Order: sequence, then C-alpha cells, then structure tokens
Amino acid sequence: MAIGERIHFFRLLRGMTQKYLGMSLGFPEKSADVRLAQYETGSRTPKADLTAALAEVLDVSPHALSVPDIDSYVGLMHTLFTLEDNYGLKVTEQDGELALQVDLRKNKDAARLHEMLWTWREQAAKLEAGEISQEDYNRWRYHYPEYDDSQVRAKMPPEGLI
Repeated sequence: MAIGERIHFFRLLRGMTQKYLGMSLGFPEKSADVRLAQYETGSRTPKADLTAALAEVLDVSPHALSVPDIDSYVGLMHTLFTLEDNYGLKVTEQDGELALQVDLRKNKDAARLHEMLWTWREQAAKLEAGEISQEDYNRWRYHYPEYDDSQVRAKMPPEGLI
C-alpha cells in the first residue's frame, strides 16, 4: 500500500479533513487541503521529515505510514516471496487451511520474525479474550514497536521487512 493511501486511511480514522491535517502540519490555510490531496493521491511523496510530522499528528509510528507496495495481489505475492527469501516465511497447510509459518532454521532474522509474530498473536489473543479494547490493540499496532512492552529489546527489523 502506498504511503498516500496510508495517510488517507489514518486521516479518516482520526476524523480529520485534509485541510485540518495540512494546517496541523503548518501548511497555509489556502493550500493545506491541496497539499494533502497531492500526498494522498501519490502525485507527491512526503520526505522523511514530513512523514515524521504526519505520523506525529496522526498519532502513529512513521513505520505505519511507510509500508510495502501491496496494492495488487501480484505486489502482495512478491512481498510474501521476499519474506520467504529473507525470513524463512513459508506457506503450509494445516487442517485443510492455508497458513503462513516461519522456518526458524532459515537464519537469525527468521527467529526474530518468529518472536515478533508471537508478540502480535499475543496481542490479538488479548483482544479476542476481551483483555484489551480494539483501541488498545490498534494503538499497539500503529505504534509498533514503541508500545510493545512484551519484548525487552523491541528493536526494528531490518528495512527489508518493513
């Protein structure tokens, strides 16, 4: 998913207009909505400092805005193939259903990904059990790894995973 689509998604999630978000970033009132529209449609790409500012105003991690291009099924498949190559992710079958698994024997990055996915599963299980709210779960996801208190070393994965 392109960064513009993520900006749009989080802006709507926060109930903001393009003008409001643009003005919150310091754009002049007359052009604030036009500038945001340019980023959301992909005609302009925000630089790192603007991405950081957008993330702050939208209350998410900058990493939540910059995700791989998975706009198409083909793009998604190639993202999964890259995860297979770099992190040992593989498609398997369990009880007649497809499942994604991490082959821990692949390398140390595979083991790290495995830990991260377990942490994700733990948070999802807390949501399912009613131990945390959807808002808490979303806060954890959209600020990952900042709000991840389950790992002592909450480090970011190599850039290829993000």
